[in-house]
Amino acid sequence: MTKILENMYKALGAGVVLAFIVFLLTYHGLDVTFWSFFVRWLHVLSGILWIGLLWYFNMVQIPTMPKIPAELKPAIGKYIAPEALFWFRWAAIATPVTGLVLSGLNGYGHQALMLQEGARTIGIGMWLGLFMAANVWFIIWPNQKRALGIVPADDAAKAKSARIAMLGSRANFMLSLPMLYCMVAQQNGGAW
Repeated sequence: MTKILENMYKALGAGVVLAFIVFLLTYHGLDVTFWSFFVRWLHVLSGILWIGLLWYFNMVQIPTMPKIPAELKPAIGKYIAPEALFWFRWAAIATPVTGLVLSGLNGYGHQALMLQEGARTIGIGMWLGLFMAANVWFIIWPNQKRALGIVPADDAAKAKSARIAMLGSRANFMLSLPMLYCMVAQQNGGAW
């Protein structure tokens, strides 16, 4: 067991195998209800990864960076941040894609995106999520690439890009609260 837990990919693989075993034990057929559940599960998994990393950046990494000695900061910028941003940006695509597929499977996608009555709350959440995903790919990530030196930039451009990326991330952090409210409210009595 230690060999599995010492390696993130092995632990992830073991989690997938365990989930598959639970699936087999509770299997009721591959109908539309199953696919709706399965896509919802993928949506929740990718959302946890995306918003979890967003909150990590905003509640841990950004506030802690000024306290880190200058000689240690390159380790964050060269190793930790690029790896976290890899998972962050791909989860920022997977979450809205699975959410849109889910809304289509459940028959409320168009109604929600048009903010029509009965699906307005989830629609607001969907639009917030789409905006946040676009912010990741078109504002945060291009600026992080310059700030971290992944693409060439002088020191002034790096500093400016770091600030823009931080502000973009902080905007997503702020928007994540109403977005999550909308996602939960639609199914739990808080929708209008």
